[in-house]
Amino acid sequence: MTTVSRDYPGATPAQWLEGARPHTWANAFAPVLAGTAAAVLAEQADLLRAVLAGLVSWALIVGVNYANDYSDGIRGTDDDRSGPLRLTGSGLVPPKQVKYAAFASFAVAGVAGVILSLLSAWWLILVGAACIAGAWFYTGGKNPYGYRGLGEVAVFIFFGLVAVLGTEFTQTGAVSWRGLGMAVAVGALSSSVNLANNLRDIPTDAETGKITLAVRLGDARTRQLWIGLIVAAVFLTIAMAVGNLATLLGLIAVPLFVLAARPVMGGAKGKALIPVLGMTGRGMLLWSIAMLIGALLNSAA
Repeated sequence: MTTVSRDYPGATPAQWLEGARPHTWANAFAPVLAGTAAAVLAEQADLLRAVLAGLVSWALIVGVNYANDYSDGIRGTDDDRSGPLRLTGSGLVPPKQVKYAAFASFAVAGVAGVILSLLSAWWLILVGAACIAGAWFYTGGKNPYGYRGLGEVAVFIFFGLVAVLGTEFTQTGAVSWRGLGMAVAVGALSSSVNLANNLRDIPTDAETGKITLAVRLGDARTRQLWIGLIVAAVFLTIAMAVGNLATLLGLIAVPLFVLAARPVMGGAKGKALIPVLGMTGRGMLLWSIAMLIGALLNSAA
């Protein structure tokens, strides 16, 4: 019996960075900025805890990106795709190296999360463990929930509710109604980024058996849901201005959302949808920065 070996050309640092998908990092930083804005409004903001929360969130999203790269790659669902480079699917590096990169990222998130939990509430360690498990089993394991149309739900929960309210709680010891509003808004925006990605990949995902929410809904209804998520975030921004008009600064991101909406509403497909991800992510990051600035202005008044 002979063993067939495969040669891997290797990936450059730039390709490893692309594999970490920096265009998705707004999904990690936006909820921390929003949660910190809620803490500022409660006059209990803590810079150290905010930085630790940011490190946890960033390491988690890098980990989930490498985990998706590995799991989708070994299943063959990345063999024909229109998105950014995938390290496993392209055959640049052995799959186990990408898996180790995911585990290393999760380890960073775990260490920072334990420190943050010990500074606030020990039981948050359990929440962190659930986040890491959710990141891995999105596309990993025998029955990944990302293949059952639950990806956007998970993004809404982990990078919306958990990330924003967790950031607020670690700084204030409580959660507020404005923190909840910001959490829902960030969750909607973050889910819209994921949904746009899956909208682009409907044809290839359907062929390979990756049943995402976009595949379940179909092209037209996926586009309608995407618009609904953006509109919900905008309306929440206006609602949160009650008693704090500075919150309206978040509307500065609306032009970016409008630009992102044009390809979606115009029926763009494949690579033409790639700019939607980056534009929505930048809009979400700008929104969260504006919310933090608004909170600081309110506190200074």
